[in-house]
Amino acid sequence: MPSKKNVATVNLLKTKLKNAKSLVFADASGLSVNLQRELRQAVKLAGGELIVVKNTLLKLALGVKEILPGPTITLLAYGDEIAPIKALAEFAKAHELPKIKAGFLAKEPLAKDQVETLANLPTKIELLTKTIGTLQAPISGFVNVLQGNLRKLVYVLSAIGGRGAVKEHDR
Repeated sequence: MPSKKNVATVNLLKTKLKNAKSLVFADASGLSVNLQRELRQAVKLAGGELIVVKNTLLKLALGVKEILPGPTITLLAYGDEIAPIKALAEFAKAHELPKIKAGFLAKEPLAKDQVETLANLPTKIELLTKTIGTLQAPISGFVNVLQGNLRKLVYVLSAIGGRGAVKEHDR
């Protein structure tokens, strides 16, 4: 007979998993409490949540028969799908922990190397900035070409007007 606490945990997990845009599972072994706290904070700043829960409860919440072995931390991304994964990967690179096991993006399963590839993608803001710069470049060039002709006209007119102004001033 399951305890009320475990039933509530599974229900809460189901809700969180349903709302998450991406999930990543990583090996929690070797992570001290301080490192877990630091990682949790980094993931939270990136718009995600890091939870540590027993594998049996996670298995029930996911509705699967098998789950990855060993102690597992679960990263849930709610807003930006990639930013929390990047935060986890950067933390893992700096501390050599945790080891990424697998993940999900939009309900599609991802292998460890696919999760790492996602973590190496530019952020959404970086991609938007590059796109805007690419779109803006031809327009800027066109405006500069048009302004060049106008500048030449202004130089010619000011040269003509300058000679006339000098003559009137000399009188």
